[in-house]
Amino acid sequence: MSGPRPHWSRRHLATLVAVPALGVSLFLAGGLGLVPEEAARPAHAPAGPPVPRTAARATDLATLQARVRDTPRDPEALGALGLAYVQKARTSGDPSYYPKAEAVLRRSLAAEKTDNFTAMGGMAALEAARHRFADGLGWARRAVAANPWNATLYGTLADAYTQLGRYAEASDAVQRMVDLKPGTPSFSRASYAAELRGDTAAARGAMRRALDAANGPDDTSFARYYLSELAFGSGDAETALSEAEAGLRATPGAPSLLQARARARAALGRGQAATEDLSKAVQALPLPEYLVQLGELYDSLGQHREAERQFAVFRAEQRLFAANGVALDSDAALFEADHGDPRRALTLARAGLRGRPFLDSHDALAWALHKNGRDREAFTEAHRALALGTRNALFTYHRAMILKSLGDKAAARTGLRTALATNPHFSPLHAPLARAALKELDQRGDGAGGPVGA
Repeated sequence: MSGPRPHWSRRHLATLVAVPALGVSLFLAGGLGLVPEEAARPAHAPAGPPVPRTAARATDLATLQARVRDTPRDPEALGALGLAYVQKARTSGDPSYYPKAEAVLRRSLAAEKTDNFTAMGGMAALEAARHRFADGLGWARRAVAANPWNATLYGTLADAYTQLGRYAEASDAVQRMVDLKPGTPSFSRASYAAELRGDTAAARGAMRRALDAANGPDDTSFARYYLSELAFGSGDAETALSEAEAGLRATPGAPSLLQARARARAALGRGQAATEDLSKAVQALPLPEYLVQLGELYDSLGQHREAERQFAVFRAEQRLFAANGVALDSDAALFEADHGDPRRALTLARAGLRGRPFLDSHDALAWALHKNGRDREAFTEAHRALALGTRNALFTYHRAMILKSLGDKAAARTGLRTALATNPHFSPLHAPLARAALKELDQRGDGAGGPVGA
């Protein structure tokens, strides 16, 4: 529950249960649609399966459930209901909808195996939500093969490739999506692809295009959220606050935007207002990442008992997600590294990297290795986390602290300065530690120890 990550930096393309997970969540998030919409098809293109009429008309869960009761063998109705269950898990934070989604999607596929791109896309979205990205890629490929003119399906394909660390293939899929249907979903993915490469100007430009293309308040608030994230990640808390408030005007009370506003308010020194926003977000949607963020904010304000309450609920949520088939990876590993058991953090991080060889997973493994005193190995993983040129203050901080432990004080100093220059308020937990470590290094000078790496 990816993820996102509970350290106030922009989340990865990793978690369908949380709006802050760009990438995989784009299939369902922010009013981008429950059911793949068929892209405009060139005149010379072969005919493909039509958009399911049931799904196109009815996305209300109760309506779809009634439709399935009336027509229990209808693959269109079953596929639409399966997608609705995945959506319900996202909007409610309740992973018990995932087994329900799988059951009806498989019934849909049993009724229609060949051209059932809705159910195939639904399975791709479901597996992404459960962080089973290799399985998600298989379903996304099948869905695209069944309907190669559907832009949304290329989005699911791009999401899976991204989480599996296959960035060139992800970029190709995003470009195909933009070509087929330029709009909020495709421009949002293009924005994230640029951000991963460290091109924040291009990322902002693409997200502005996503905002301009918004079709209704949900799309608007979705784009505003990520514009806030981009601003915050670049250290511009004032713009982050402005974007979050603009999004809240479009969709008052949206938990993701309350979270974004809380982050900006905390960076601007408005800690009490930030805790109020995050508390409201947790009450509306108790996602694990919100709980950790609220706990870390309480900790930074000296309210340690309140922090521990949030962390206890986080642990319970993790057990609930695991019980419903969600693979725990970087978020769980980082939580254990910072607030729990470093050995468990390492176990989770290693398993997470096997299933999701994405940048976040390399960073989580690096930090878990560091917390277990294995800094040579940690440095290799930290370097991989930044290999694309991503401007991520948390990743940079982690790498700098690993370098400090290895005795490369000059490189550690440079890394800490870079992290704080990128975003001086990247984490209420780690930003103060970064400043303290930098002060220590500045007072001591370079000292001994040769460079470990650039």
